[in-house]
Amino acid sequence: MSEPEDPRERARRRARLDAVFGEVLPEERPSRGAPSGADDSQREQWLRENKPPHH
Repeated sequence: MSEPEDPRERARRRARLDAVFGEVLPEERPSRGAPSGADDSQREQWLRENKPPHH
């Protein structure tokens, strides 16, 4: 088992990874269930109209 990582070392490692690979995901993402402005019935209708034929 490894020892718990020091927060400073974790930050340094994160900075190195971000420098090489870039930030893949932001620290905080908006909720997937966040309202987009359309109500549920409009979304359901859009999904039914745009459903692929194999589903």
